[in-house]
Amino acid sequence: MIFQKANHLKGEVTVPGDKSISHRAVMFGALAEGVTEVTNFLQGADCLSTIDCFRKMGIEIENTPEHILIHGRGLHGLTQPACVLDAGNSGTTTRLISGILAAQNFETMLTGDASIQKRPMRRIMEPLSMMGAKIASVNNNDCAPLCITGAPLHGIHYHSRVASAQVKSSILLAGLYADGETMVTEPTVSRNHSEIMLRYFGADIRTEGKTAIVQPEPVLKGQKVTVPGDISSAAYFIAAGLLVPGAEVYLPNVGINPTRNGILRVAQAMGGDITLLHVNDAGEPTADLLIKHSPLHGITIEGDLIPTLIDELPIINIMAACAEGTTVIRDAAELKVKESNRIDVMVEHLKAMGCDITGTDDGMIINGGNPLHGAVIDSHMDHRIAMSFAIASLIADGETHIKGSDIVTISYPNFYEDLAKLTR
Repeated sequence: MIFQKANHLKGEVTVPGDKSISHRAVMFGALAEGVTEVTNFLQGADCLSTIDCFRKMGIEIENTPEHILIHGRGLHGLTQPACVLDAGNSGTTTRLISGILAAQNFETMLTGDASIQKRPMRRIMEPLSMMGAKIASVNNNDCAPLCITGAPLHGIHYHSRVASAQVKSSILLAGLYADGETMVTEPTVSRNHSEIMLRYFGADIRTEGKTAIVQPEPVLKGQKVTVPGDISSAAYFIAAGLLVPGAEVYLPNVGINPTRNGILRVAQAMGGDITLLHVNDAGEPTADLLIKHSPLHGITIEGDLIPTLIDELPIINIMAACAEGTTVIRDAAELKVKESNRIDVMVEHLKAMGCDITGTDDGMIINGGNPLHGAVIDSHMDHRIAMSFAIASLIADGETHIKGSDIVTISYPNFYEDLAKLTR
């Protein structure tokens, strides 16, 4: 697709439901007894992959425009799939479902698309194996496809080397089936959607500092889940509202979970005018966001802040490119093992647009303030790269051509339509 500079940006956008919470609602609903009703479910390709996997394991799931109904069969109600489970492009599906499959009384083959087959799975294979799981990389490269043979599991205390909600959740889900308490300690607390939702469904789970602790064999009960708007999807409109001169954007019902809201803290620290309205702290906290154009300045982003905005770093790069002064991003080596190597891709393409940016081993250094110009951008089939450069095009002179732009369907099927509404 070809994008051009915006002369106007104003209006309201309701961003789609949170991807992380949508995945978990299906998984936990399948393991619960009774019906789980999910509203504002994200109808993106990743979440549909999760639905497909559980349908193949005998779970009846009704998907209508109004809601998702998951007819759960309890913790031990899954059945052996007749074919390979395909997680598509979804790392969340792949890693979380592995923790569940590790405890079943059947063997499963789990795969995904070309991107998933390059993403590191040793980070879940190691702790699940410590619990007694039989999990093997078919190609012996620590990546999918995975062959998972269910086995009796025992509880462990795992000290994770990475702050990753996917790793933590995979272990906690396996812990539901273990013979004793399971604990996961992280270097920094990652997003805690699994802990919040498992507790809501009836699991005995608690958090002590950087450690999440789950007791085995809970009786999970079907629940009603309303999915808040995805702050990772909202991030693109937050950036657009701050960067386009004269812009004003209103985003209702966005999730502001403290383990996910780093984009708000960074934007405000850079000088962004963001007002939180109608804040609701019950369960998963939400708020309406009002964003107004603001001159931004560079800051340093590092340490415990990184896990709260890891998916938003590509769009933060765009904000930094337009800010006065220098922005330094550290402790973000995890960017190298996302859908693409996001450090290399962002550096390459922002340079092509005229930005003074240097990649480092764990981040980048961005000397902002240079005018951006259009360029040819390769999304590398990474939805967050495509959306980030669509926003960059709004303040770049000339045309920006994004190859593989349709990949946004992974997380935000109507992204381009919603962006067009604001620029009319």
